[in-house]
Amino acid sequence: MTEREDDVVLRRRGDGPPVTLRTGDCMELLAELEPASVDVVVTSPPYNLGIRYGRYDDRAPREDYLAWIGAWAERIREILAEDGSLFLNVGGTPADPWVPFEVASQLRDVLELQNVIHWVKSIAIEPGDVGNAASLERTLAVGHYKPINSPRFLNDCHEFVFHFTRSGKVPVDRLALGVPYQDKSNVARWKAAKRDLRCRGNCWFVPYETIQSRAKERPHPATFPSRLPEMAVRLHGVERTRLMLDPFCGLGSSAVAAVRLGVPFLGIELDPAYVEVAVERVRGELGELFCEG
Repeated sequence: MTEREDDVVLRRRGDGPPVTLRTGDCMELLAELEPASVDVVVTSPPYNLGIRYGRYDDRAPREDYLAWIGAWAERIREILAEDGSLFLNVGGTPADPWVPFEVASQLRDVLELQNVIHWVKSIAIEPGDVGNAASLERTLAVGHYKPINSPRFLNDCHEFVFHFTRSGKVPVDRLALGVPYQDKSNVARWKAAKRDLRCRGNCWFVPYETIQSRAKERPHPATFPSRLPEMAVRLHGVERTRLMLDPFCGLGSSAVAAVRLGVPFLGIELDPAYVEVAVERVRGELGELFCEG
C-alpha cells in the first residue's frame, strides 16, 4: 500500500504494524489500492435512515443509495484477496426493516454470502432457560438498547453482520472465538471436542461500553464496539491478515481493534472531524509506546 502525503500513520515504537487513517471519499481512495491487496474488510456503511452525520447526507433516494452500495462493493471485490473476507455490518429501524436485506442483496452478484452473523446488543435470559449450572436466580437483562416508545414495535436489540467472500468457500478459524462446552461429557464423547472448545456460532453478544456523555465519548451517530471487528478478524484468521480495511472508519473502532490484534490497518473516512477522534483513540490504545509516521 502506497502512503499518501496527508495520511496519518500511527504505530508502536519499533517494528509495530502501521495503522493508517486516510481522509477522503472511499469511492476515490479504494480505486488507488492494488488488486487482491486486502485480506479483511470490516465496515459499517451509512444506513440511509436519515442519521445526522457531520458531512454525509444520509437521506438519498433508496435506489440511489443501493446503487452506491453496489458500486463500492464492486471496488471491494477488486482489492479483496482470493481468500479474503468482507464483514458488513448493517442495521435498520423497526419502521424501515428492509434496509439490511436490500443492502445484502446488492452484493449478491458481486460476492458470495458465506455467513450471516447476528450482533446481539442486548438480551434477557430467564433462569429456567439456562439450567442449574448457571445458578441464575432471576431474569438477567444485559447490554444496551435504544428504547422504542411505540405500541407497534419491539425494542431493537440486534443488527446483522454479513460475511462475504469471493468464493463462499473460505476456511475460517471457528475456534478462535470458541466457547467451552457446558456439558463436559462432550469432551470425552466427541473427537472434535478434545480442547473443550466448540464453535460459538453465528450469534455474538457484543454490548456497547457504558458511557457518561454521548457527545464527548461517542460523537459519531452510528458506531460499533471495537470488540465486534476484533472478533471478525479473529474468525477470519489473524495470522492471515496482512492488511485490514475499513472504508467507513468513523471514530476508528476498527482501527482500535487492529491495534489490539497487531495487524496492519487502513481506515478511510470522509469527515476530518471523525478522523481526528479516530487518531486520538488509536493513540490512546497504543499508550506510551505510540509513535507517528
